[in-house]
Amino acid sequence: MSSNQQIPPWLQEQVARLQQLQQNLQAIMAQKQHLEMEQLETERALEVLKKATDNDTVFKNAGSILIKSTRQSLISELEEKKELSNTRITVLSKQEARIKENLKESEAKIKEMLRGAAETGQQQKTTSPK
Repeated sequence: MSSNQQIPPWLQEQVARLQQLQQNLQAIMAQKQHLEMEQLETERALEVLKKATDNDTVFKNAGSILIKSTRQSLISELEEKKELSNTRITVLSKQEARIKENLKESEAKIKEMLRGAAETGQQQKTTSPK
């Protein structure tokens, strides 16, 4: 489009929707990546704890301090945390797939609108008097 033409409101609306979907997708992917990293840390901690004996002294992090705990209670906490992370990752994966599908639909709609506008513009040029 030339600089003196304005973007039609219907196109502005669709582009804004597309941008919003892209931002949502980025946010979801960032959350999912954070959870996956957290889950890896949890799995590593579980591996170390499972190698320890019941007589070994273990601690858990509580803010900026460490608190003495039992091996079994920490294993239970970490397994619960891992399960919760799995659930949240599954939910985020579904949201990610849904948003990607919405993005494809939005992109297709914009292309179709542009194609229709271009065809209408061509028809006006060929039918206009000279």
